[in-house]
This record gives sequence, C-alpha cells and structure tokens, in this order.
Amino acid sequence: MLRLIISISIFVTALSFSGKIFSQDTVSVYGWKISSNKIGEGKYELIFSTRGVKGWQLYAPNQEPGGVKTVELSFPDSSITIEGKFADAGESKSFSSSIFDNATVKVYEGRTEWKTVIEIKGTVPAHLQGKLTYFYGKANEYYPDLPLIFNVALEGGVVSTTEIKIASIDINNPVSPCGDEGTMNKSILGIFLLGLLGGLIALLTPCVFPMIPVTVSFFTKKSYDRKKGITNAVLYGLFIFIIYIAITIPFHVANSAISPEIFNNISTNVWLNLLFFVIFVVFAFSFFGYFEIGLPAGLANMMDSKSGLGNMGGIFFMAGTLAIVSFSCTGPILGTLLVSVADQGAWPLTAGAAGFGIALGLPFALFAMFPNWLHSLPKSGGWMTTVKVVLGFIELALAVKFLSNADLVKQWGLLKREVFIGLWVIIGLLTVLYLFGKIKFPHTLKVTRFSFFRIIFIILFSAFTIYLLPGLSNSQWADLRLISGFPPPRATYSIYSSDKSHKNIFEPLQNDYKRALAIAKKENKPVLIDFTGWACVNCRRMEEKVWRNVVVDSLMRHEFVVVSLYVDERRKLPLIEQTIFRTFSGQEKSIVTVGDKWATFQTENFGATSQPQYAIITADEKVLTKTKFYTPDADEFIEWLRCGLDTFRKNNK
Repeated sequence: MLRLIISISIFVTALSFSGKIFSQDTVSVYGWKISSNKIGEGKYELIFSTRGVKGWQLYAPNQEPGGVKTVELSFPDSSITIEGKFADAGESKSFSSSIFDNATVKVYEGRTEWKTVIEIKGTVPAHLQGKLTYFYGKANEYYPDLPLIFNVALEGGVVSTTEIKIASIDINNPVSPCGDEGTMNKSILGIFLLGLLGGLIALLTPCVFPMIPVTVSFFTKKSYDRKKGITNAVLYGLFIFIIYIAITIPFHVANSAISPEIFNNISTNVWLNLLFFVIFVVFAFSFFGYFEIGLPAGLANMMDSKSGLGNMGGIFFMAGTLAIVSFSCTGPILGTLLVSVADQGAWPLTAGAAGFGIALGLPFALFAMFPNWLHSLPKSGGWMTTVKVVLGFIELALAVKFLSNADLVKQWGLLKREVFIGLWVIIGLLTVLYLFGKIKFPHTLKVTRFSFFRIIFIILFSAFTIYLLPGLSNSQWADLRLISGFPPPRATYSIYSSDKSHKNIFEPLQNDYKRALAIAKKENKPVLIDFTGWACVNCRRMEEKVWRNVVVDSLMRHEFVVVSLYVDERRKLPLIEQTIFRTFSGQEKSIVTVGDKWATFQTENFGATSQPQYAIITADEKVLTKTKFYTPDADEFIEWLRCGLDTFRKNNK
C-alpha cells in the first residue's frame, strides 16, 4: 500500500514539473539561458548557455559513454528537425570514467555554451517549446536525463491562434442561477461509503480478521482497570483511522503546489494506467496465494519494537504495526479505492481513506467495549482464503479496466467493448469454477461442503456472468445498464462499428468548439458544452443512461448545438496552435495536445477539473446558467436543459 502511494506521489511531482515552462527569464535561476538566432527561412540556431554549478560536472553533448546519450534535444512536433550535432564551447576536460566502464568522457565544470540548428517545416510559431535532457555528475555519482523544458521566442514567427481564456465567459454571473454549485459535496459522502465498504471487506481477510480477538483480549486483560483497557482499545482504533488519513497528506501538499488538472492527468495518463494494470495483476496473483506482497521486514520489526513503549506511543506503534503486517490484504483493496477516485482531487482521496480507516479501526473499539461479542465471531478458517481468492478475480477485472483506459485514450482499438466484456465473462466463469472447487490455488482446501457463504458467492457471480453475456452481441439487450460507464462505449468503440443500427444516441460535434459557435449563430441556438474524457466512467454513464432519455435526446438533438471537448485527447495540436498559457494562478502551462487545450479551457473559464461538466452558453460566448455535473437523474437534467433553453429565448427577446 505504502509503495503504491509513494509511487503515485512521485508521479504527481513529476507531472507537476512537466507542466512548468521555463521562460528565458526564469531559466537563468536554474543556471540555463536559451536564445535563438534566425539564420534562414524556417531555420534557427538555438543557443543553450550556463555558468555551471560549483563542484559539479556537466557532461558535454555529442558523446555516448556506455551507449548512453549525455545530451538530447526533443520537440513536441514532427515538423521540427535537428540538423547536425551540437557545437559546444568553454573550458572542458576529459577523463576515464569508472561509471561507464572506464570510457573517456568530456565534461564542463564552469561556463559553457551549446549551439544547434533546427529547421521548421510549414508555419513558424512565435514561440517554440522543447526539452533538453542532460547529465550532471561528480566523482563516482551522476544524475542522468535531467529535463529542461523551455520556451524560446523565434524571430518572424506567427502568434498562436489558440484562445484559452474567453473574456465574455463569466461563470460567476450567469443569466440564470439554475445549475450546480459544485461537485465536492455530492461525491464526498459516496466515496466515504465506498471506503467504508472496502474496509469492511478488508476485515474479512486472513491478515486482519484473526487480529480482532487477539488484540482486544490483549487490551482488556493487560490492564487492571477494565475502563483503562477500553480506553486503550478505542485509542488503538482511532490511531488506525489517523494512519490511513495520513497516507493522503502528500496529495494535499502536492495539490497546493501544482496545476489543478493534475489529478485528472493521473487518471488518464496512458503509462500510469498501464502501470496500474500490471500492479493489479500482481495484486491478483498475490491474492491467489502464489506469493505475499509485504513491506520491508526491518520496517515491520521497528514498528513492532516501538509498540512496547508506554501507553500512547506504544498504542500508536501497535496500530502502525497492524497497518504494515496486514498490507498484503489491505494494500490491494485500499490501492484500488484510491486509484478509482484519483481524478477527483485530494479531499475525495482523504474521504475514501477515512472510510477505510473507520471500518478497520471501529471493530477493535466496539469489541473492547462489549467483549462478549467476541464469542459471536465466526472462527478463522478456509472461508477467509476463499474471500482472498475471490478478491483476486475482482482485481483481475479491475486490471482490465485500467488497460481499457489506456486503450481508449490512445484509441489503439485493442479492447473494443465486446472484447472487454468477453474478458469479464471469462473472469466470472473462472470465479464460479473456483467456488465449485474445480480450480485450485496454493493454500486452498478441497471443497467438501458448500457453506451458505460459498453458495451466495456462487449465485452472485453466476448471475453477474450470465448478465454480461448479451453484451457480446449486437442485440437490444447488449446495453448492460447496470455497468454502464465501465466497458467502452457501445456507440463509438464496438467491433460492430460497421453496423450503425445500434448507434441510436445523439452524437455531438467532437472537439470542434469554433464550428459549434458558428452553427449556433447561424441556427440561433444555444451551445451545450460537454467537458468529457475517453477514460471518464461517469461521462459514459450519462451518455448511456441520461442522454438516451427521449426528452433529453430530443432537446439535445433539436434545441442545442452540442460539442464534446475531450480533456484527455492525446492528439497533438498543429504547431501553430501549440502555445504557452499563463494560468490564473500565474503558472506558465504548455498547451501541446488537444486535451491540454480543453482541460485548461475548462479550468480557466468554468472553474472545474472534473468530468463530466456541462455548460450552456450563447453563440457570442455568454454564460446562460450555472454548469451541471454528473446527474444520473434524467428529470433533473431535463429541468436544467429547459432552464437554459428558456433563458436563451428570454435573452433573445
């Protein structure tokens, strides 16, 4: 669990730096200055200079000791090419490096200047973005691939045509007040309850359940005063709660220092989704019993030794010890929860962890208050192994979802809707076969009788698997409303795409905001903006449940011009549209992809980073109502649409 959280925290920090652009003024603080000279039509000389850092050596360009390039220059567009090698100048020295198998390396310990020539095909932008990676080192240590993301002015370049902040859009003063105030209050309670459910499931695992009677007995028997024993047990449960809350603190710290879209970037980042796919497969095989996932033994031993300290300190370290030794069972469950809400910000993460911590800590306090309840607990046994294995199959299903997220964002076409559902059907069948005793895993016992608990599991997973089967077809029963949002959308990501018979929902314009404004002006209609994402579960639920409502479909089809803006679209903008934008918080942000553009557009003009978010504006970009977020109630969504339409008509008069 802690490894997963640390990994995410590191990735959060990395993403925060990826969004920062060092202009010519700010780069000098880091020791670098970048400038350019025009030397021909579409040709520019880029100059990188630094005073160096005392005591450190900067590896010169144009060398590959040990097969590793010490300096690389890259640009976000294929229309830019680099001609030849770097020309470097300054006082350098060469020596045989033990780091690179005694290869000869050239380094600078003071001022140096590097020059290279680039050619830009097509329209030249006024500012060029790029990344220089380089090596610093000293003695027998070095730091490779240090990134310098820069923005340099180009003589004679054309100013970007991309508009982000629209002056006429004032979300705080809409014509009509109908709409939502925000999303936080709606989602926090649901996420807390989800965390509570995850904690209750974790209680049933063999890493936690046997600890309840042992720990409670320890507190109640060790203390001569029963009231004191109860107090200690309550503190123990409270400290468990605090420890799980503390796990989310790095996200609050990061959230105050980085761009507001960072959590959305985490949930839609292709490589991170692929990483989670691998992690969840590992979690699954751990639950199957092939190996145990644990934290370093030294950490567990240290926590265990500290638990012998007096009263408060000892109780806290006992709670910490439980969190560590139960990691192999609780880590995957809590990790699943945190990853599923990572796009919603730091507070939802804290709410989920709080629910999880309460569910784990509360039983220790309750059983200490009412020790007679211990006799009613079921005995530890093989049923807990069954719970772990079933959780392993659930982890596999979630792994498929993360792989699907990456596939949807990149539009690889690997996991079309029916392939996704087919994999879930296979996982469901394997789960049922395991529960019948037809599949064996390490540590699982032979099934000699079917307990009530096992029968319930068999019925649930059999029913769910049967429910999924129509999803493999192209029939009217293939919608699978109960899991809408989890599989890829049927209308746009199906193996039956050539057959348009099932595509009966309204399809808006895609990422073409200017065209939507032009059509709205021509047809005298309001514009309905749909901020969405390829990997957005709630967006798919809205499209598959609410948009298919007859009234909603009619309003969107005939009364509005609807445009969907995908904030996780990884397709790159044309070079002339790539730009640097200074956000309301003063940060300079790189706008390279279509998703960069619309995510920033949403944040700057509509004050939100979560999807879906819906906004109704006029063709001259004036806000008619407050925005609307995820609204599974079709009647409520219809009421908001009609309010926007009525406001538009009154405004016209």
